[in-house]
Amino acid sequence: MKNDLLAQFNKAFESKARLSIMSVLMVNDSLSFNALKELLGLTDGNLATHLRALEEASYVAVQKQFVGRKPNTTYSATQAGQQAFADHLNALEAFIKNM
Repeated sequence: MKNDLLAQFNKAFESKARLSIMSVLMVNDSLSFNALKELLGLTDGNLATHLRALEEASYVAVQKQFVGRKPNTTYSATQAGQQAFADHLNALEAFIKNM
């Protein structure tokens, strides 16, 4: 029974950083790279690596634009990302209830 429940966990969210990123993006329409970095206390490189992994999984969308002459990159959870994250949380809840 436990193995069946463990199989439902989404490996994309096993990292604390990715779980945090998705949690924040689920309750915000979008956030800038700097806002995510400050909110989560991650380094530039660490945040960029985790965001790239979530983007490659199609769980996060990236919007790049310029504000004045400064580049501004914002991130948002995709529909697929929202569903995958909700499924992951449901799997976690089911696992805990069956302990």
